[in-house]
Amino acid sequence: MAAERGGCSLESVPLPPEVRESLAELELELSEGDITQKGYEKKRAKLLARYIPLIQGVDPSLQADNRVPGSSQATNAVSKQQKSRSANSRDERFRSDVHTEAVQAALAKYKERKMPMPSKRRSVLVQSSVETYTPPDTSSASEDEGSLRRQGRISSTPFQSHSNVEPWLNRVIQGSSTSSSASSTSSHPGGKPAAASNTAPATAAATVLADLMAHTQLDNHSAPPDVTTGLVEHLHHECPQVASVRGVPRGYCSSILETADGVPVNSRVSSKIQQLLNTLKRPKRPPLKEFFVDDFEELLEVQQPDPNQPKPEGNQVNVLKGEPLGVVTNWPPSLLAALQCWGTTHPKAPCLTALDTTGKAVYTLTYGKLWSRSLKLAYTLLNKLTTKNEPLLKPGDRVALVFPNSDPVMFMVAFYGCLLAKLIPVPIEVPLTRKDAGSQQIGFLLGSCGVTLALTTDACQKGLPKAQTGEVVTFKGWPRLMWFVIDGKHLAKPTKDWHPQLRDANAEIAYIEYKTSKEGSTVGITVSHASMLAHCHALTQACGYSEAETLTNVLDFKRDAGLWHGVLTSVMNRMHVISIPYALMKVNPLSWIQKVCTYKARVAVVKSRDMHWSLLAQRDQRDVSLSSLRMLIVADGANPWSISSCDAFLNVFQSRGLRPEVICPCASSSEALTVAIRRPPELGGPPPGKAVLSMNCLSFSVIRVDTEEKLSVLTVQDVGQIMPGANVCVVKVDGTPYLCKADEVGEICVNSGATGMAYFGLLGITKNVFEAVPVTAAGVPVSDQPFTRTGLLGFVGPDYLVFVVGKLDGLMTVSGRRHNADDVVATALAVEPMKFVYRGRIAVFSVTVLHDDRIVLVAEQRPDASEEDSFQWMSRVLQVVSLSFLSFQAIDSIHQVGVYCLALVPANTLPKAPLGGIHISETKQRFLEGTLHPCNVLMCPHTCVTNLPKPRQKQPEVGPASMIVGNLVAGKRIAQASGRDVTQLEDNDQARKFLYLADVLQWRAQTTPDHPLFLLLNSKGTVASTASCIQLHKRAERVAVALMEKGRLNIGDHVALVYPPGVDLIATFYGCLYAGCVPITVRPPHPQNLATTLPTVKMIVEVSKSACILTTQVIMKLLKSKEAAAAVDIKTWPTILDTDDMPKKKLASIFRPTSPDMLAYLDFSVSTTGILAGVKMSHAATSALCRSIKLQCELYPSRQIAICLDPYCGLGFALWCLCSVYSGHQSILVPPLELESNVSLWLSAVSQYKVRVTFCSYSVMEMCTKGLGTQTDILRMKGVNLSCVRTCMVVAEERPRITLTQSFSKLFKDLGLSARAVSTTFGCRVNVAICLQPNRLGKLAEQGTAGPDPTTVYVDMRALRHDRVRLVERGSPHSLPLMESGKILPGVKVIIAHTETKGPLGDSHLGEIWVSSPHNATGYYTVYGEEALHADHFTARLSFGDTQTIWARTGYLGFLRRTELTDASGERHDALYVVGSLDETLELRGMRYHPIDIETSVIRAHKSIAECAVFTWTNLLVVVVELEGSEQEALDLVALVTNVVLEEHYLIVGVVVIVDPGVIPINSRGEKQRMHLRDGFLADQLDPIYVAYNM
Repeated sequence: MAAERGGCSLESVPLPPEVRESLAELELELSEGDITQKGYEKKRAKLLARYIPLIQGVDPSLQADNRVPGSSQATNAVSKQQKSRSANSRDERFRSDVHTEAVQAALAKYKERKMPMPSKRRSVLVQSSVETYTPPDTSSASEDEGSLRRQGRISSTPFQSHSNVEPWLNRVIQGSSTSSSASSTSSHPGGKPAAASNTAPATAAATVLADLMAHTQLDNHSAPPDVTTGLVEHLHHECPQVASVRGVPRGYCSSILETADGVPVNSRVSSKIQQLLNTLKRPKRPPLKEFFVDDFEELLEVQQPDPNQPKPEGNQVNVLKGEPLGVVTNWPPSLLAALQCWGTTHPKAPCLTALDTTGKAVYTLTYGKLWSRSLKLAYTLLNKLTTKNEPLLKPGDRVALVFPNSDPVMFMVAFYGCLLAKLIPVPIEVPLTRKDAGSQQIGFLLGSCGVTLALTTDACQKGLPKAQTGEVVTFKGWPRLMWFVIDGKHLAKPTKDWHPQLRDANAEIAYIEYKTSKEGSTVGITVSHASMLAHCHALTQACGYSEAETLTNVLDFKRDAGLWHGVLTSVMNRMHVISIPYALMKVNPLSWIQKVCTYKARVAVVKSRDMHWSLLAQRDQRDVSLSSLRMLIVADGANPWSISSCDAFLNVFQSRGLRPEVICPCASSSEALTVAIRRPPELGGPPPGKAVLSMNCLSFSVIRVDTEEKLSVLTVQDVGQIMPGANVCVVKVDGTPYLCKADEVGEICVNSGATGMAYFGLLGITKNVFEAVPVTAAGVPVSDQPFTRTGLLGFVGPDYLVFVVGKLDGLMTVSGRRHNADDVVATALAVEPMKFVYRGRIAVFSVTVLHDDRIVLVAEQRPDASEEDSFQWMSRVLQVVSLSFLSFQAIDSIHQVGVYCLALVPANTLPKAPLGGIHISETKQRFLEGTLHPCNVLMCPHTCVTNLPKPRQKQPEVGPASMIVGNLVAGKRIAQASGRDVTQLEDNDQARKFLYLADVLQWRAQTTPDHPLFLLLNSKGTVASTASCIQLHKRAERVAVALMEKGRLNIGDHVALVYPPGVDLIATFYGCLYAGCVPITVRPPHPQNLATTLPTVKMIVEVSKSACILTTQVIMKLLKSKEAAAAVDIKTWPTILDTDDMPKKKLASIFRPTSPDMLAYLDFSVSTTGILAGVKMSHAATSALCRSIKLQCELYPSRQIAICLDPYCGLGFALWCLCSVYSGHQSILVPPLELESNVSLWLSAVSQYKVRVTFCSYSVMEMCTKGLGTQTDILRMKGVNLSCVRTCMVVAEERPRITLTQSFSKLFKDLGLSARAVSTTFGCRVNVAICLQPNRLGKLAEQGTAGPDPTTVYVDMRALRHDRVRLVERGSPHSLPLMESGKILPGVKVIIAHTETKGPLGDSHLGEIWVSSPHNATGYYTVYGEEALHADHFTARLSFGDTQTIWARTGYLGFLRRTELTDASGERHDALYVVGSLDETLELRGMRYHPIDIETSVIRAHKSIAECAVFTWTNLLVVVVELEGSEQEALDLVALVTNVVLEEHYLIVGVVVIVDPGVIPINSRGEKQRMHLRDGFLADQLDPIYVAYNM
């Protein structure tokens, strides 16, 4: 890799060895971040200048080109030096040369594949001059998107000529930033900008895209949505042709309707999606197995074993016996006896030398001092610590030892002092803050061990965090501890008669060593006095320790090999230990080698990382010598990177006296202590072994020796022979511990007197681990002695050498194959790590998603790494680790496993283990909780998740006959229901009399002129205006006169009413009816947001063909203002009349329609799918609607109702403007807008006027729930009482929101609101009121006219995706609660029809809700009439059964279910359940999904997700989430959102978009406008915080 950097290969150039050595050192410096890239280049060029004169003249761009890893084939000589690369949970993971070359070769083989780079928000700057502002989308591939061309990729150049500056200029003026479009230059390697196709028309782009999408091979069988629907007619044109024009959402800039000349698809976002589709096009995974699926069930794919996978073929390996423990005549009976012996016979002999951070020896503890101080401490602990005159401690109690890594002397005194006092020491790390990684688990261990006392030093105690009382704080999860300082002055001298009992080593617990498991839980492993002694004996024999030898210890002396060699075995043999603190190693990595040299140490105990670090520093020290060493024990010799570390170390230090046979790797585990260690030849060890194994076979636990030329190999070294006195066998990892075959990898088990005894206090897992009984294939136990499982995976090779290939803790089983976390780390590090990974810190772990392990790789990113570099590195790592998904050729891949998530975090932010390594389980915990805060994330669910259920194949459609037979056979009645019969309910003369609302108002003005009809409240809760029958009539007359005289309108002309909610709106509506005009109510534009709200007003006015606009003076000025001119063409407004001061003129005659079928008014509304649709309401339909509502809600002139709804369309308009005039009741009007300044306005009004019936929308209910959640007590004190409310109806055109209505009821229960009061309604465009739940409390309920309470059922969400209804119990998995939508109105008939065959369906079957009623709308209002659409929606007939009735199709899916309840007529009650809008459903994997279900799951995924919306784009699921928190949390959400959608919906998320709160557009009813959101996303107008494209 490095060899190629110079621009020509170093293969051909003979370089002297010292130059190659210097080059390797340079590489290492760069990898550690010790020098910058620039410094590296400079020094390197200098080194090579004499040998390759060419290098100076090489063009830098060529050098850059050559740096693509595809071209690097480094020479063996260089790569040998280059092997070591640091990293790991303990900064110690290195790659071997074989591995590095394999990775580079693999990358070369599969040239960089273009992946869409995630977009991240840049700072939003308003540029001062037009020149510096880059028009969006003028480059074919911006730098953000990576830099290699791909065949077949569309350029993201706009299809508008560059001279057309207007749209983007427009955006400059508004200062809105377009995300990720900051770069306008192309970054192709050649540096030439790609040709921009400026002339192609917009439609061509759409067609090209549509073609491309059509050829995209996804696992998806549904057709891609029609791309051309993104085309929007210009507002500048003449009136649009169709009423179905997209409305404009809130929050977008004016160019939304003219993105890239009307093609929102052509933007950076969509080109990235195209890239994503291109990367997903190739089949990346084996096709799913075919198997039968019942329509109801979605079975997850079960991994079938590969028939060609390697299988073990060797003979069964029996138990191996280690050499016997030698019999030594003067061997002490216990460790304490040895200490007493040396302390009294050799008191001056040095025991331990402690160093400070400069490397100076600060103190040498002699054996005499160790003995006397330990005695003092033992005496003090047993006799001087009391509580209530009782001794605090008794023999057998556990005591925590809290000592810093720099104070081995005090630790040793404390350890032996506890042993002498028969107390059990529990050494732990010093807790520095209350939030240390894993600290809580340590606390749990201390609590379970019953620890009450902690020993520490004076300096350490002063450094611990203190509470205000001055005492050490209680750390989170820790028991209350008493802290005792063991410095000399606090210890008492034992009395003459006090002597500790020194018993022979027995089975009692000597000490407890802690261990953190893979899941992060901490356990304590108990070691008995006998085991401790036997382990010292075995180590002494295996390592050939002799008295007074000197040993250098770099490891942590509190646990593991550092404790065994440096504190226990050393005392047994009266050795002198030089303890090197971690802090000194950080400052001077060579310190341990210098101390070996100074003290002529015979043995050194180190880890791979210590050898690696010393390589970096050795060039300054030419005079060190390692000739005194007879053993260099490598404590982590079992790790896959230790071999390269050992080789590199030997290469450099062989010339300084290091003999090859001195290097002794060993393998150990917390449970079994030392398992194996390599002996030097003089101690009778065989020559060292090395194995090159096939990684593919290893993933099946099979050993196959491979050649080093292969890419996918793992090179491992032996860790020597098993310990003296031990028996070892290898057993299968899962299930019964059967013995493995000779060529099979299994878990190594040990039976010896020198292993741990148990997990303290955990009997169950102790039995499993410490009392395993290996059995032969026939099931016969191999021994009557139990074995201890070591947690090490490996095998026994020739010469009985033990080989370890991984640890159980790092094992990840993906799709039935085993992978080792350490190996994946080594692979990732082999992809040019020094540029991107900070100090090689990489963590690999697996998370369970959808019943399988998924690999997650987290790395710390260097502070100077750019976004593009990091993204490139991430994509390369993915390619290398999971090459088989790209090639299907297992032989060429490395691991053949998909990485599910790759995250980069800022340098130094991963949780650290005590000695600076990565705390893996804490990292995993943070990843799953969403608190990791990565700065870059790449998810690859498409490549990894291979066990999704098969996509649903649509069955050939069932014919009408078989359907009706099927219903009969199943005993299902046809699903139809109806409200009460209107004709029997009321005098039909009155109905005839009330046929025209204008007549009704006149009649009321004559008969009850002063009866109050309307009362409008302002935000203070005071009455803003009122209207009695006569006042309303007179105002209406004035409006009619103005229309005829000022507006010169004709009968039948359309008039737009642009008013704020209020009495004016109602008066002008009736004024239009009086004049024979057709009114259209329009929401006025928002003065602060004209750019987005005014175009909607303009569109409704144009589409409705309004001849005149009636409005207030203020709004009139606004419509003609300069600001308005910036948003729309104000010259094309029709006549605008203000009605503020109209002359008091009497109308000559009030218009009377010639037929009830004449048009009364137009109702315009933007649907949730963003379609603007106007429906026609005839006079007959209008009066029928009012009559139905009057009958259902029992409305009479004596009644009062409160309405908190928007009055512009649907049921909100009918209740606000029509019903009071028809029924004569008084309406208290509360405009929802006023709640923004006074949330309690509506509820206070309901309480103040003692209202029985009230209507609101979901957005009002949500506002009250969120805004008044904490204020119920204050409201109660203000006298708000809701016990008067008999029914509170939520007006909606959607599935009832159960959670919201329930939390509303629960919250305001304290204010007297009955739990039964809240109910829902249902209406839609074709019929604004289908269901209304009437009064359910009081007299009416007693009389039974109210009907039963709405019922809730639980349905299986998976069955729903298949258009089936399956009822399940509450709380069962995948259950979804559905509440009935209210009682069907009088005169309304409902039937459920099949969406495609249009035949009737049976009870409890999901289909489209069809409705027949006198108040159905009479059709869509279109300019030239879309007859087909009209006929389909308003005059549908069933394909069989009752083919005569004319129905209107609602466009909503639902089902009818006959309940056990009876209604007023004594009939059984039919409940209507609305599931969701057909237009909104997502067709994915052949199934039908409702966005709300996916959104509900996503919102639960993380506390910072405020709102969420989903939509599809070319078969990709796009999830947009609003982040309510700091931006650093944004990237945490990507994985959590992907996980939850996979787990709960079996769907792979294609794109995750993180945006600010308030970006998801919501209409006045509180419904999400998902299609507007989609348009905004594709037109790159959301200004997202982050966009992640899942691979």
